[in-house]
Amino acid sequence: MKPAELLDKLWRDYVASTPQAERIHHLLTERGEIIRNDHVALRTFGSVGIGIDALARPFEALGWRARDHYRFADKHLRARYWQHDDEALPKVFISELVLAELSPTARSVVAGLVDQLPLDFGARPDLPTAGRPWMVTYSEYQTLLAESEYAAWVAAFGFRVNHFTVDVGTLSTFPDLEALDAFLVEHGFMLNESGGVVKGSPSERLEQSSTLADSIDVQFADRTVRIPSCYYEFARRYPLPSGELFQGFVPASADKIFESTDARR
Repeated sequence: MKPAELLDKLWRDYVASTPQAERIHHLLTERGEIIRNDHVALRTFGSVGIGIDALARPFEALGWRARDHYRFADKHLRARYWQHDDEALPKVFISELVLAELSPTARSVVAGLVDQLPLDFGARPDLPTAGRPWMVTYSEYQTLLAESEYAAWVAAFGFRVNHFTVDVGTLSTFPDLEALDAFLVEHGFMLNESGGVVKGSPSERLEQSSTLADSIDVQFADRTVRIPSCYYEFARRYPLPSGELFQGFVPASADKIFESTDARR
């Protein structure tokens, strides 16, 4: 598989549960924009065999290289991003839940899900698009949601892209991120206002905003319930003193972006 083929598969899986992303993509292309992705993001549990390293392998096999680590203490997360030598390809941002920091009850629920997996599950070359590989009840989802929205999302959706991110700096018809956000609101899309609509600043070399996640019907083991799925993100990067664009992430901003899928809002 080539990088473009993997990204196309990720996109098709993503828009299947994120109708707004396809609508926004269409609106932008109608304006003549050629959309370039800044990064794609995936989530997982920090369990042996299915953590960050496992999700990264299919990307590393296609040339993405590991870069900086990040820690989100309030949300009990670790994260890292990968970058490809081909600058036209998006970065890959992968996060995992630090299970040791959850309550015994939440850890027990996650362990029950992970125990359903075959031992070699994390070695699957299609792990980033494997979907939800376990049975989970709605009550288990609610138990996790009470403690960690992130844990509940992974339990409900499994292995798939959590969001794609438009590289705003490559757009030609919007002068800045605020103009793009205003365009989205004008067309009826709801934005994540946690920490402000625009998170970050030029001085931090990165500005980000995002929609609130679409809600879709999800089949649990015992019932079907409508819950938030995935969202669309927008990022504008600024140059470092060296003149090169900043390529990393700002933890305080990313922390608020995570809340785009929060079912508790």
